[in-house]
Amino acid sequence: MSARTKSRAPMRANLLRAWLLCWLILVWVLLWGNISAANVLSGLVIALIITLWLPLPSVPVEGRLHPIPLVRLVFTVAYWLLVSSVQVAAMALRPKPPLSAVLRAHLAIKSDLVLALAVNILNLTPGNIVLEIDQTRRMIYVHVLDVASDRAVESFHRQVDQLQKLLVAAFEPDAEWKPATEKEATT
Repeated sequence: MSARTKSRAPMRANLLRAWLLCWLILVWVLLWGNISAANVLSGLVIALIITLWLPLPSVPVEGRLHPIPLVRLVFTVAYWLLVSSVQVAAMALRPKPPLSAVLRAHLAIKSDLVLALAVNILNLTPGNIVLEIDQTRRMIYVHVLDVASDRAVESFHRQVDQLQKLLVAAFEPDAEWKPATEKEATT
């Protein structure tokens, strides 16, 4: 690890902590429904309690963020959400219930953080819910609504493959990706 990267690590961690505190304060103020000094100060106290007494384990961040593929990912997922919402609404209007199944898919994603993001995207998509994740083999088992035809099953697998390609392009291209070391994972 270079000296420049080492000097950025504490600054990055402090910025992340500050962002988390601001986010928790915002959530607290939104829960109370109005902005006041008392709500902001009590939000700060609650945020400090949460971050100091209940710290989350650090997650190793591997790879770099690439903005253009990320924009492609966001627009593609937004399109999928729109299309699948319409499809689920149309299924709800049909008199015959849809045929559903649990399908298995392999994700060649290296980072656990990006794997979690992939699972969350699939869970957000109407008609899908990830039931199980085999982290070591990178297999996911997804309950899919409406698999009445081979075309629907192939469509699901194409969607998972496209999601995987978009996530790899946005977060972990092979040329730049390297696993985090133990020290980086704990900071």
